[in-house]
Parts: sequence; structure tokens; C-alpha cells
Amino acid sequence: MEKMFCLGVVLGMVGGALLVANSYKARSLVKKSQAEIMQKVDEMMDERLNAFEGDKEEKAEKKSKK
Repeated sequence: MEKMFCLGVVLGMVGGALLVANSYKARSLVKKSQAEIMQKVDEMMDERLNAFEGDKEEKAEKKSKK
């Protein structure tokens, strides 16, 4: 059962790669989706960095008050 699942996953990936390689619409859709995902990841990372910097500043203020 597990071997059949793995085989299905591999065949699906190969079929998808062939479809994307031979279809302009599919290729442009993949590129567009990748760009959107990268933009969302960048936004999330910026938010986390800002939150981290804010926490760091709060800790420094607490230490300076003591």
C-alpha cells in the first residue's frame, strides 16, 4: 500500500512537470503562484522581525529602568 502511494506521488509529480513544461498557461500560472507565495512569506518574515525587534527594545527598556 505504501509503495503504491509513493509510486502515485512520483507519477503525479512527473505528470505535473510534463504538463507545466509543455503548457504556457500552466507555466505562467505556476510562476504567478510562486511570486504570490514569496510575497506572502516576505511579509510574514518582516512582521516577525519587527515583532522581535520590538521585544528586544522592551527588554532593553526594562533593564534600563532597574
